[in-house]
Amino acid sequence: MSAAKTKAQGIIDANPVAVFSKSYCPYCRATKQTLSELGAKFYTIELDQVDDGAAIQDALEEMTGQRSVPNIFIDQKHIGGNSDLQAKKAQLPELLKEANAI
Repeated sequence: MSAAKTKAQGIIDANPVAVFSKSYCPYCRATKQTLSELGAKFYTIELDQVDDGAAIQDALEEMTGQRSVPNIFIDQKHIGGNSDLQAKKAQLPELLKEANAI
């Protein structure tokens, strides 16, 4: 397994909610705002601000089939991007409770 894939999996495994993000991305901001409004504890890694960000993004694409950010995991399950998160807004409090994120 590549170092980037190991790192991405480690982040997913260690956090109830993991958001792979880019600091300038408006969809990433919307995701982080939604999670914050719900009071969720979440871990964000800004892929444009870490040396191995491009490699992590490649690894996430291999793992999930999704290249775009935000790439969101709740309770180690791949949720998808911001539109997927917003589509699940009604279920989020339940999902976040089950993940011990709120």
